[in-house]
Amino acid sequence: ASKDNHFAPSGWMGDFGDIKLNQSCSENPKTGKTCMKITYTAEMKQAAGWTGIFWQQPANNWGDKKGGFDLTGATKLTFWAKGANGYEIISEVKIGGISGAFSDSDVAWLKRIKLTGSWKKYTIDLSSADLSSISGGFCIVFSKKDNPKGCTVFLDDIRYE
Repeated sequence: ASKDNHFAPSGWMGDFGDIKLNQSCSENPKTGKTCMKITYTAEMKQAAGWTGIFWQQPANNWGDKKGGFDLTGATKLTFWAKGANGYEIISEVKIGGISGAFSDSDVAWLKRIKLTGSWKKYTIDLSSADLSSISGGFCIVFSKKDNPKGCTVFLDDIRYE
């Protein structure tokens, strides 16, 4: 609910029936009163074997709508994450990568992030990225291969710096 949040978690992908998002979780946030809690069941309800959420601008923009933000000047995307048990794996976190008539100008990512049960800061280097038009502001992906029994992950303080 931050006034600085310009992207909506509208791009649900893969086994979208296997994932729940709580954007106002009060269970031990890193800062403030809330954090995000993502629960992935790995049930393969859509038979994909993976799932993810793209925070998009405007909402539901898969490159078919004009939108996005000029994030030129940002040199990194930082976020804090932890697992409920400390063995969870985030398969991928990225910015950009949406294609179509109104494609993102670039993409950058981290893959296979092994979480602990404590908050840890992660950084995606954007220093050489073209950030002139970004509709896919943040994306997180989980897979059954990485989390065969599912997982619960907490995120906080996602920001461009």
